[in-house]
Amino acid sequence: MNESSSMQSNSSANVTFVRPANFFINGFFNIPHAKYYYVFLFLVYVVTVLGNSFIMCIIYLARRLHTVKYIAVFHLAFSDLCGSSALIPKVIDTFLFEHQDISYDACLAYMFFVYHFMNTQSLTLLVLSYDRLVAICFPLRYHAIVTKPAMFLIIGVMWIFSVTFFSVLVGSVNRLSFCGSNVLDSYFCDYGPIYRIACNDNSVNILLGKICYSLLIFTPLILIFISYFCIALVLFNIPHGVDRIKAIKTCTSHLILVAIFYIPILSNNIASIITPLHPNARIINNSLTQTIPPMLNPIIYTLKTEEVMQSIKDLYKRSKVNTTTDRRIKCSRGN
Repeated sequence: MNESSSMQSNSSANVTFVRPANFFINGFFNIPHAKYYYVFLFLVYVVTVLGNSFIMCIIYLARRLHTVKYIAVFHLAFSDLCGSSALIPKVIDTFLFEHQDISYDACLAYMFFVYHFMNTQSLTLLVLSYDRLVAICFPLRYHAIVTKPAMFLIIGVMWIFSVTFFSVLVGSVNRLSFCGSNVLDSYFCDYGPIYRIACNDNSVNILLGKICYSLLIFTPLILIFISYFCIALVLFNIPHGVDRIKAIKTCTSHLILVAIFYIPILSNNIASIITPLHPNARIINNSLTQTIPPMLNPIIYTLKTEEVMQSIKDLYKRSKVNTTTDRRIKCSRGN
């Protein structure tokens, strides 16, 4: 009895978890004038907010854009806006105003929202590739397959999956014990730097981190590649060059968005495997990867999509006509 009780007390002592009151986000290491970089991120954020708010307003106001495809485009703009809002203001507050200490619970909430909205961006690009796949490969059945209820269902499932997975991912931090440093070598509450400073077994967290990358990056990218491979096979079989060019034009804006989102992330991962990156280089690469695509997406969709450009022109003409009509009414009343 005495031996068993002593073993239980030893095992309970081994399972003692040390949870820090806060984490310290380290950021850049010995870079002069680093504050200018955070000012640059502020400008990126302003353009991101204006651009994505603009594209969302255009889709809402223009009746010709009330289609299934633009439900997904609206959701992409919303995810870009929320993702940047979850990350950039906090980064600016952390380093520009030197609030580098963050409470444990706030850190986990910060991590959840950044990862969740980054995931919805990735999955929305996959949904848009599915839309193009059906439109080009099954044009006669497009309106029967890709319906508004189906699109809302897909987006709803996407959110349920993302919220569930990242709740588990973030919750797994609670099984870690931090008996040493509480300094995070990152620019936000990143999952990897957190589990690396734990002093107990973090093998489950490493596994979840790998699953996270596969779900966030590789699986959607592989499915997008497969969808465009199928699209390419169909395009090569189109006899008329004019029809082929029209079909390609409907895909160009989406392909540019895919390249802007995935290529920097893949480049960062490949570079880190080939050679160890300096922490400062890793912070710059990762922060630009997360902040630049949401800024560029609305600009690309506005400039590269004829439907959006035409809708902007129509809304401008309508507002001009309304303004002229209002002036005439005021003049007639004055007379």
